[in-house]
Amino acid sequence: MLAPTETHEYLKQRLAETIGLLPLDDDQGLVSLILELPDFPRLAPTLAGPQFQFAHGDHRTLHAGYGVAAEWQAMGPMRFHQLRATAQAARASWTQLDVDDTGHRGFALLGFAASPMELETDERDHLPNALLWVPEVALRGHHDRGALILTTTLPASAAALLARWQGWIERLVPALRQVEPTADPGPIRLRRDQNQPEIVGWEHLVESALKQIAEGKLDKVVISRRLRVTGARPFDRARLMTTLGRLFPSCQLVSISRNETHFVAATPERLVACSGDRIEVDAIAGTVARAAHPHRDAALGEALLNSVKDRREHDLVIDAIRAALTTCSDQIEIPEVPVLMRLKNAQHLWSPIRARVAPGMDVFRLAELLHPTPATNGEPRNAASSWLRRTEPINRGWYTGAAGIVEPDLTGDLWVMLRCAQICRDRADLFAGAGIVAGSDPLCEWQETEDKLGAMLTALQFA
Repeated sequence: MLAPTETHEYLKQRLAETIGLLPLDDDQGLVSLILELPDFPRLAPTLAGPQFQFAHGDHRTLHAGYGVAAEWQAMGPMRFHQLRATAQAARASWTQLDVDDTGHRGFALLGFAASPMELETDERDHLPNALLWVPEVALRGHHDRGALILTTTLPASAAALLARWQGWIERLVPALRQVEPTADPGPIRLRRDQNQPEIVGWEHLVESALKQIAEGKLDKVVISRRLRVTGARPFDRARLMTTLGRLFPSCQLVSISRNETHFVAATPERLVACSGDRIEVDAIAGTVARAAHPHRDAALGEALLNSVKDRREHDLVIDAIRAALTTCSDQIEIPEVPVLMRLKNAQHLWSPIRARVAPGMDVFRLAELLHPTPATNGEPRNAASSWLRRTEPINRGWYTGAAGIVEPDLTGDLWVMLRCAQICRDRADLFAGAGIVAGSDPLCEWQETEDKLGAMLTALQFA
């Protein structure tokens, strides 16, 4: 194992040896230099400036990006179409040089808000509606093998680029050994400042939704709430990610930082994973809390599996996914019955769905087909979306949107943004929702959101 000084000196030397191989005189496009990175970390370090990371403990995967080589934004009903066209053009002019035969490639972040029409007025406090972001410096790894990926737009000066990238190596590599904070200041008190809606308003929303369902206008609608909390000190993002990783190793950890805002999630739900002509989609709907006693916990899970109300809610999600995939697939594999997904704070009904899609499908087109699912929006999709726009009192932002990694060939892996928080210094906005179907009880649905909020609340106490 190389010491930090040895690692960054090795990488700087390797960079100097290989930078001359890059076609820096080309008049347009992107070029990436890919170097093997010894001693790959489980989580990415936190640095100043724009950055993101996606880390999965059980899968032992990490994708992280720092700085901006290129980015594109979009909003409105055509946002996926616009970003797909941009990605196709970038792909045609993106040169990748894997000088150490790592097998890794450069990648982009794709992320988007729940609604295509939401536009935030203060760019400092919010993410763009839809974003495609190629980082200047990236970390990519699986298990303990990884790569450092350096990317620039063309044309570029070799001398200027060498100095800039060596500077990144000097900042980043020492930080790789300091990812997990060593000092534990102990838990902090969180003050609940604002519920939106409050519980009375929540009851009115659920009753209004149930009326729509009874009248046959909706089969299901997912109502969300936002909880604002303030900590006794500014939240530490590195400590928060470490805590989330320990609490939820089976979830996808997400951290996205731009300007003054940090968006963090530990989500169990994959919108779509696309590799070649094979895709995977998670159907998750139906929730119950965990119990400390094993027998009580098992009984709660068994009751969830046999709940007519929860199975009906789950089947609505499966039916919508099947209908969406039928337009692009002739081979869809759906489990006959759901299984329990057991997280630290909740149990969910889960059906992993697999399919083979037609040629020409990609992560952008699949996102447009699948998002939003009934698990986060409702059914029928358009009627539920319209009712939520008129009725829901909060702006969801990226909560129940999706984010993930897009490969140069337009395949990728997107995750629904759940169990998340938007953090600015000592303030955090947390989000949770509950699916309303015939038979839903307002107070039970409120408690379900409390159980879901508990995931991030627990982690924030140790951040």
